[in-house]
Amino acid sequence: MTLVKLIVAAAMAGVLAAAVGLPAVGGAGFSAKSGVESLRIEAEELNEPPLPEKTVLLDSAGKQIAQFYFQNRESVPLSKIAPVMQQAIIAIEDFRFYEHGALDIEGTVRALTKNIFGGGVVQGGSSITQQYVKLVIFNSAETEEDQLKAIEATYTRKLNEIRYAMAIEKKYSKAEILNRYLNISYFGDGAYGIEAASKRFFDKHASELDLHEAATLAGAVQNPSQTDPGRGKEFRERLLGRRNTVLDRMAELGKISLAQAAEAKKEKLGYKGEKMPGGCEDSSYPYFCLYVQNDILNNTDFGKTQKARRDFLNRGGLTIRTTLDTKMQKAADAAIKKHVYASDDQVAAQALVEPGTGSIKALAASRKFGDNKKKNEMSYNLAANRSHGGGSGFQAGSTFKVITLLTALDEGMKLNDGFATGKTYDIPTNSLSPFRDCEGNRTGETHQVFNSSEGAGGFNTLQTGTWGSVNTFFMKLEEHVGLCKVVKMAKKLGIHRADGADLREVPTFTLGVNEMDPVTVANAYATIGARGKYCAPIVITEIVDREGKATNYKPDCDQVLDEEVADAASSILSGVFTKGTMTGVGGIGRDAAGKTGTTDGYTAAWFAGYTPDLASAVSIGDPRGAFKYDLTGVTIGGDSFPYVYGASISGPIWKDTMLKALKGVPATSFTRVDMSKFGGCSPGLCQPKPKPKPDRGDNRGGDDRGDDRGGDNDGGNDFEPPPPPDNGGGVIIPPDNG
Repeated sequence: MTLVKLIVAAAMAGVLAAAVGLPAVGGAGFSAKSGVESLRIEAEELNEPPLPEKTVLLDSAGKQIAQFYFQNRESVPLSKIAPVMQQAIIAIEDFRFYEHGALDIEGTVRALTKNIFGGGVVQGGSSITQQYVKLVIFNSAETEEDQLKAIEATYTRKLNEIRYAMAIEKKYSKAEILNRYLNISYFGDGAYGIEAASKRFFDKHASELDLHEAATLAGAVQNPSQTDPGRGKEFRERLLGRRNTVLDRMAELGKISLAQAAEAKKEKLGYKGEKMPGGCEDSSYPYFCLYVQNDILNNTDFGKTQKARRDFLNRGGLTIRTTLDTKMQKAADAAIKKHVYASDDQVAAQALVEPGTGSIKALAASRKFGDNKKKNEMSYNLAANRSHGGGSGFQAGSTFKVITLLTALDEGMKLNDGFATGKTYDIPTNSLSPFRDCEGNRTGETHQVFNSSEGAGGFNTLQTGTWGSVNTFFMKLEEHVGLCKVVKMAKKLGIHRADGADLREVPTFTLGVNEMDPVTVANAYATIGARGKYCAPIVITEIVDREGKATNYKPDCDQVLDEEVADAASSILSGVFTKGTMTGVGGIGRDAAGKTGTTDGYTAAWFAGYTPDLASAVSIGDPRGAFKYDLTGVTIGGDSFPYVYGASISGPIWKDTMLKALKGVPATSFTRVDMSKFGGCSPGLCQPKPKPKPDRGDNRGGDDRGDDRGGDNDGGNDFEPPPPPDNGGGVIIPPDNG
């Protein structure tokens, strides 16, 4: 039997030698152990898809903030790989690499003999070119089954490798093959390719490797799972042994001296285990990172299928420059941390958007990103909508009153136009309702909307009604301009529900019954700050692919409001800081406008505001369930609140953020309102003249001066500080300046 095996080995050696020496050889096969019916060895082109490369995210200044990868790899040219590393890998894997072609006959025959006597494939004998072929096929495998076929111990696979290797040897130079092999190889501990391995193992570039380090990495490729230094002491000892084996082999081949080998063996392993941050959980700016990640995964421009888009991100080797401004991000983080603790049940979230570009400058939340419930971490992006990794959002409350205000101004109403309203506004049933949705259907709620105890009704103008956030006034204003027009205005501003569902077109639309996310609200307010120019939110400005080709992404903008309308709205909303619900918080020392938002039942509290340079929206609510866990009788940030209003926490967060975020940024002023268009009041919408007092005959009574100065002209709503609280959603609330 031994004689038969020797004859088979000799025959195979002759056939292989002849096959490699000829362009194409056919011949009789052999059946012992192989299952190969015929031996036909000719060059066959190998499909070489691009290697999975890590993708890096950069902030607006070009500093890395995150990375994604399927395999942690960073391909480098041979010129950036230390010569000693090249020598070490050749010495241990294929010392005759530069002397043979696709197949090392001596090595293959030696392996064939051992395999035949061993009853199977027990020794590889593959050249570096063949190993490269195997790794390409393995990396190209779509399924685990295909991966197993790529490494199965059969002669069929080995013969296929030879065919592909012959084509590779014709296609590339030896140096190119070596370079590709070093970039594709897995070295263990999650490091793919020599550059990633050098950084992971020794915290240095591949070009900086010393002899003992190069020998360590060269030794790791044979069986990386068994020499993975990250798995413990036993594995590191095996790796140390492999390192010394490589050093001995290099000395044996005359690549280094015996003295050099001995000196290198004295070195400790030197494994550093440098962290390989991957994914948003390892980013310093996880919520912004999540937005970028989902922006790619949900955009068909980056791939027709979810898998294609994920591969684009995780395997593409991209460099993605984003809109993140780390100064503004740190300002938002600090402001939130000051007012809301990470341990609180309630969560504050904030988005900063640049007017005129839609660039998202920062996204922040009060909790750390993660899925550790014991640490009160949050695994979704509360600052964004569901399609960008967020949840269902919180009702926006009185921040929506701005949409009704814009509609009124767009319809031609003037600053001093207004209505007299009572303490309550009764919404009738559908059949009697004055509200119609955009399909023309009457919509009612059989609901009574209240003002606060200070908001006792009376006559309010667009200005005073906004400053005091008077619920009954805005219900009457929405009735006057039409519900559908308000809904259409919201859509012009990019308003959509956080959960992706259709907007609820109901009478209390103006009171903010739709659930929103901070990005959407901030961007809507940024549109006013940009004088009516809406820009879709954007986080990516440039993507550079692995070949160095750059694709730039510009803002997508449209003028959706007349500039004069936006200017008039800014004029009114500026008064919220000086005459309205934010007087207790104050302004930021430059032109700013905004609106508080407290929801019905105190389920959430908001503040949204802007300057011509930056817009921001801050929400706070309880993610366990806003209606079940409202904002009454709560302790947040160490302070107790019987009721949380828009100006209680969200307003101060907004103010603190804007002061730091805009520090050093020249202040830009709002454009003055066109009083020729918006001054005065329209017939039928002016404040009624007061009734004259009875003349008591002493020349002191009676308002007969004809100058409208007498009487209480605002029906009991004084709107001077302290202002009525902003209750946003139609419930009776105690007096509060928040």
